[in-house]
Amino acid sequence: MISLTDSQKIGMGLTGFGVFFLFFGMILFFDKALLAIGNILFVAGLAFVIGLERTFRFFFQKHKMKATSFFLGGVFVVLIGWPIIGVVLEIYGFFLLFRGFFPVVVGFIRRIPVLGSILNLPFISAVMARSNDSSAHHSRFNKAMPGPVIHLETA
Repeated sequence: MISLTDSQKIGMGLTGFGVFFLFFGMILFFDKALLAIGNILFVAGLAFVIGLERTFRFFFQKHKMKATSFFLGGVFVVLIGWPIIGVVLEIYGFFLLFRGFFPVVVGFIRRIPVLGSILNLPFISAVMARSNDSSAHHSRFNKAMPGPVIHLETA
């Protein structure tokens, strides 16, 4: 079982609500109020999960400044009232920021019974392999940052 601190549990809840509000805001034709709430909750939840200092170190590394500018610029554009342009900027910045994590997520999804068989279809498998190759090319620029301490208990 994964052991989380109370702060990390709060962060997971905030991040989950942030993703929910972002998704719901996009479904309701880019409602700027819901998108703004979702952005604030997502960033606050991330800070609670990995800590405030690690959040700043993650976003403000030299090689991630372009990605951070797009992501936080998109948040700002949503907050001033242009939700569609802001969401596009955020998605691009999010992709640039978290592209190093995508191979890990795909590897995890491959182990899930139904989703794993879908990812192993010829066309999708080729796209995933190409994606992993391009992210491996950029991984030399991504310095590994220690994540939260997770204790696994065996029964």
